[in-house]
Amino acid sequence: MANSWVDNFPGTARPFLDEMDDTLGFNLSRTIANGPNCELNKTENSQPAIMATSILILRILEKEFGFDTKSRVNVTLGHSLGEFSALVAGGYLKFRDALRLVRRRAEIMAECTRQASKQSGEDYGMVALIFMIANINSKNQIVLSGSIHRITTLLIQLRQFGGHDPRAVRLKSESPFHNPIMAPAAGYMRHELEHIDIEFPSQLPCISNVSGLPFESRDDLKNLLSRQCVETVKWWDSIRYLDQDRGVKRWIGIGPGKVGRNLVGKEVGKINTKGGGVWALSDPRELENVLMALQNTEIDVLTQ
Repeated sequence: MANSWVDNFPGTARPFLDEMDDTLGFNLSRTIANGPNCELNKTENSQPAIMATSILILRILEKEFGFDTKSRVNVTLGHSLGEFSALVAGGYLKFRDALRLVRRRAEIMAECTRQASKQSGEDYGMVALIFMIANINSKNQIVLSGSIHRITTLLIQLRQFGGHDPRAVRLKSESPFHNPIMAPAAGYMRHELEHIDIEFPSQLPCISNVSGLPFESRDDLKNLLSRQCVETVKWWDSIRYLDQDRGVKRWIGIGPGKVGRNLVGKEVGKINTKGGGVWALSDPRELENVLMALQNTEIDVLTQ
């Protein structure tokens, strides 16, 4: 996840990971580097690891390549867990505060899942469904969260009686996020956000997963970020707002994996118009091409 960034940029990466470990009070960087995967994949470990790696990549861009986030980025957006990274990148939350929130939130979510499974005797998780209708992540993808048995039953019903044959993929998630089961996590967030410094207004607009629109105030941020634990991520609404209302033409996804970039790309296309593009930065090998593309499109924009 972060090993290649540490190997290529140790001067920035190692102090950053030390800060992460110090904030959490245990050596998560060792688990990220050496596993085992069964430990890293636990919700309470994977979520802070993913969030921290995303911010690490941004810090490397800033410190090693002189990337000025405030002047070169117009708006931030993150999918689900990525909303915390977006808030840190936008200057709303301090990294340490966001990391503590993510870790404790993930611990509560994992416990919620264990309790739900214990009470019902059912397996819980998340399944991505592909339909020919508009919904949630894009115009042809939604994600269901909850009992795997009940989701499977729904699929059977759709295939037998609904005239649809959706392609369903179980996601690598041991918890049903954005589900009423996670009410204790939402309660924790509401309480903690009252005691954390939130910079508002901040450097950049940040789009809420719950509303699909920019946070409007400090209280709005506290409310919507808490509700995100139990409510639907309106990713498709967010992308349409930025694409159609804000006229965003350049998109760069920073962090492990390329799910967010792929969802954006499917919605807005390759943006072949002058000055546009969709890029992902998850590996150091992508740095040169991404930075060159950003530079070239900025030149194009300036000469339009």
